[in-house]
Amino acid sequence: MTVLYPANIESKTDFTFIRQQLRQYCSFSIARELVDEMTFLTDPEAIALLLARAREMLDLLADASFSYPQCEMHDMRDSLSRIRIEGLFLDEEELSRLRHALDAVVQYLDFFHSLPALRFPLLADWAPMPPDEMEEVPNTASVFREVLRDIDRILDKYGQLRDNASPELARIRRELRLSQGSVNRALQQILRQAQADGIIDRDAAPTLREGRLVIPVPPAYKRKIGGIVHDESATGKTVYVEPQQVVEANNRIRELEGDEKRERTRILQAFAASLRPHAPVIRCSQHYLAEIDFLHAKALLARSLKALSPQIVPYPFVDLREARHPVLYLSFLKQNRTLVPLTLHLQNATEKGRVGATILVISGPNAGGKSVCLKTVALLQYMLQCGLPVPVREDSVMGIFDDILIDIGDEQSIEDDLSTYSSHLKNMKQFVKTASDRSLFLIDEFGGGTEPLLGGAIAEAILEQLNNAGAFGIITTHYTNLKHFADSHPGVINGAMLYDRGALRPLFQLSVGQPGSSFALEIARQIGLPEDIIEGAKQRIGEDTILYDRSLQDIQRDKRYWAEKRKKVHDQEKRLQELTEHYESEMSTIRQQRREMLQKAKEEAADILRKSNAEVERTIRIIQESKAEKEATRAARGRMQTLRQSLESDSTSPSTPSKHKADKGGHSSSLKKSEPERSKERVKHPESASPQKEENPLSVGAFVRIVGQQAIGEIIALSGKQATVAFGLMKSQVALSRLEYVSRSQAKKGLSSFTTQTPRPAFSNAVANSIADSLRKKKLAFSDELDIRGFRADDALQEVMNYVDDAIMVGASQVRILHGTGTGALKQIVRDYLRMQSRVASFHDGDPDRGGPGITIVEFE
Repeated sequence: MTVLYPANIESKTDFTFIRQQLRQYCSFSIARELVDEMTFLTDPEAIALLLARAREMLDLLADASFSYPQCEMHDMRDSLSRIRIEGLFLDEEELSRLRHALDAVVQYLDFFHSLPALRFPLLADWAPMPPDEMEEVPNTASVFREVLRDIDRILDKYGQLRDNASPELARIRRELRLSQGSVNRALQQILRQAQADGIIDRDAAPTLREGRLVIPVPPAYKRKIGGIVHDESATGKTVYVEPQQVVEANNRIRELEGDEKRERTRILQAFAASLRPHAPVIRCSQHYLAEIDFLHAKALLARSLKALSPQIVPYPFVDLREARHPVLYLSFLKQNRTLVPLTLHLQNATEKGRVGATILVISGPNAGGKSVCLKTVALLQYMLQCGLPVPVREDSVMGIFDDILIDIGDEQSIEDDLSTYSSHLKNMKQFVKTASDRSLFLIDEFGGGTEPLLGGAIAEAILEQLNNAGAFGIITTHYTNLKHFADSHPGVINGAMLYDRGALRPLFQLSVGQPGSSFALEIARQIGLPEDIIEGAKQRIGEDTILYDRSLQDIQRDKRYWAEKRKKVHDQEKRLQELTEHYESEMSTIRQQRREMLQKAKEEAADILRKSNAEVERTIRIIQESKAEKEATRAARGRMQTLRQSLESDSTSPSTPSKHKADKGGHSSSLKKSEPERSKERVKHPESASPQKEENPLSVGAFVRIVGQQAIGEIIALSGKQATVAFGLMKSQVALSRLEYVSRSQAKKGLSSFTTQTPRPAFSNAVANSIADSLRKKKLAFSDELDIRGFRADDALQEVMNYVDDAIMVGASQVRILHGTGTGALKQIVRDYLRMQSRVASFHDGDPDRGGPGITIVEFE
């Protein structure tokens, strides 16, 4: 049998505040009744079910992806009870409220059944319970939808009976409107005539009296109107006359209104008869709505308290982590203050030597938070066993108790002849009688209210009885003998409310393991009690007591110091772990991005190479097909130059050379060796060349043509088995095996004839325009100065070759090449190349004041 002592335990633990909050969160009157009926439970399965539902509802409200229905709910129990009697019915207002109630049930059923069952198993399967007289509820949603259709058939959106609710009602209302219109027209005509005759005022209008349309008339003229007087004003200055001309029409209206009323009653009675078989299911659905609203209120309360459903075990157990008193939490929240949470642990002693404690003895200074600890444990345990989430940390574990016994506050009563102490002893009698290993007792200021020595002795004896019974409990005290008892008896442990002795203020933190000092002398000194009184008190209590109290204070101080140290180390380790995880995640992301960038760069490079190769092949094919015509060659070279510029503009890598300045550490893809080394590698290819090949080897400066073609070009560079050949303004990479030597005399003749040929019409104006546009852009971007200082020899030569080609193309007359003095190697390479260029008129050192021998001035023809 469950014992809750005393009877006003809810007011003692502030649970009445929790009920009040829940009632405010409820929007349905029947749900508020469920709040009032909520009671203390001891069945672990029932408690677990309530907490699991509350947890799912809390998760549901926290997820913005779900749109929780906001429905209008009405209590229809009285109306449903009334229509049990044959002949009684629901009026239009009641039908409208019934419609809202049934629609709410359908919406909630559809919403809950649409939830993912794996995440919300309890809510997704939640439906009204069957009534006692039925084995099972039929498909509630389909039944209610049918009833809703019937209601919508007879009621409009304003909750009024429709004209077409029945054919007879439609006929009656149609005839009624015709009759009322006829009477209105007749009255308006009579009214206008009377106003014209000056009998009644200009602002007078027909009105309704006793259900009949009448005209307001001054008493002196009532006979001039003629008719029946139905009423007069309170002042007697106006009478209301029904003109004789409309009496019969008004009589007909009254008859039709009676017919309408009877037909309305018949329709509503017929609907009530069709509704009567569904009344039990509808009554169950009312309870279903109340449970939903009650659960919704629980979730809203939990959200306001930051409460949750902790792990529960089916036996007595207390493991609270960062527990908060709900009332204090809300109060502090309004004041922007921080509430210090409570952490404590109580468990049954094991069989081996009673390891563990079921009773906590809390000591410490007044106003230090001892009573708040007591009330927090009592209230949270009571809330849990009423199926409510509690404000604790998620790793808290709470057990189930059969009894809760509390002794908090003053129970003195003049009427019952009870003093403060005698009321405490009465409570202790009940505790000793009731307590078992499934009881939780909470006693504030244990042993107080009487002579300390005797009161402490009685309190110690009671504490021993409760400990022997195996009961769980928390007591607060200032008595030293109870502190000693906790130290010397298994199953009982001391606890202290911490106090800052330096700042002389309570910290409201519970420390378990050592008793606490009351700090009586320190508090007395703080509030300004004369020092001679404090010294006199010290002499009276003796040195041993003072040393004992001071030792307790020192223990508390040291314990708090090391607790803070441990917390600091823990926080630092946690921070270090978070930083490690963060940097590992960042490094993983960077590695992934690097792989993606490299892959993208490879793909882009492959794409550029593919496009370049395609353009080269196309250019060669055009030259071959055009038989080296001048315009065709120029157009083809222009296309190659445009491609080159686009590739240079697309390049964003810091190591990619700019138009006239390459990276100092870069390497040319076509020139890997110096000029002297390339000279040694000039070779002959008799197998693929003309008979003159042996005497005229293919070398830089030689004139050649592609085998089978007429176009003549000049070799400007060699690289292995490849040669860079300039065909007019276009340069091309060609295998040595495909080239044949051309003498200088033949070359002059060939070039002369080549320039006089008429270009083929294969290239359109669009191509010409494209070449002209490309040349114009090149002129705008061209610089008359090239800086190759610090370049490798092969890179510098390649840059000079490209630069000279560009200068000739844009028609530059003079340019400057900065190569520096150094060893003179770069200067020599540059000038060797310039000597071989027929378009170069001359070159010389720069002015002494503008670079001198470190600069070569190039002038073109």
